[in-house]
Amino acid sequence: MMSIPVPATVIVLHGLARTARSMASMARFLAGQGYRVDNVDYPSRQAPIEVLADHAIAPAMERARAAGAREIHFVTHSLGGILVRAYQHAHPTVRLNRVVMLCPPNGGSDVVDHYHARASRLGRFLKEFFGPASFQLRTDGLTSRLGGACFELGVVAGTLNRHPLWGPLFADRESDGTVPLERTKLEGMTDFLAVPYTHTFIMNKPEVQSQVAHFLAHGSFRRVPEPATS
Repeated sequence: MMSIPVPATVIVLHGLARTARSMASMARFLAGQGYRVDNVDYPSRQAPIEVLADHAIAPAMERARAAGAREIHFVTHSLGGILVRAYQHAHPTVRLNRVVMLCPPNGGSDVVDHYHARASRLGRFLKEFFGPASFQLRTDGLTSRLGGACFELGVVAGTLNRHPLWGPLFADRESDGTVPLERTKLEGMTDFLAVPYTHTFIMNKPEVQSQVAHFLAHGSFRRVPEPATS
C-alpha cells in the first residue's frame, strides 16, 4: 500500500505584543501552498526571550514530529525571529530546515536603546507594557550573543517608515519605522530582500507571502530578471 507523504511543517511565530491573529493571513497562504502550518500563539510580553523560545517552539516541534513531518521550517515576524535564534543557540543539535524572518531585530533595537535610557513617563510605560523580552533587545543585549545563522535563512526587511512615535528615530537611515534595515541582517544568512513596506503589516502583503513561499521551496528569494540591453 502506497503511503501518503506528510507535508512539511511551517511553524509561524508572531512578534512582540502581537498574537497569532497577526500572522493569520500568512498562515492561510502557506497552508494553500500545501504546508502543514502551526501558527503559534505565545505570551510575548510576559517572559524573557529564552523562556518564550522554549514555550513557543519546543511544543510546536513536537507536534510536527508527531505528525510525521520530515522538514520543519519557520516563518517569523520581528521578535519571533529572535526566538528561533535563541532556541537554536540553546539546542544546537536540533536541526532546523529553512527559516524566513520578516523585519527581525537581529542587531538589536534602537527603539529599546532610546526608551530604556530615559526615565520619562512614556519610557516607563513602554518598559512595563512590552515586558522583559523587550529589555533584551538592546543593541548590546541578547541578540549580540546568539551567534550567526546555522540554518538556511532568508531575511525580508521593510523600507517604509511611517511609524508616528519612533519613526523619527530613523530619519537618517533606511528602516521599516521600527527596525533599521541594517539591523535586520545576520551573519550567515542565505539571502536578503528589502521591500517597500512597514514593520507592522509586512506579513500581509501578497508580494511578501509569495517571496516567503519561494524561499521555503528553493532556498532563495525570487529575483526579477534584469531587462535586456541592446
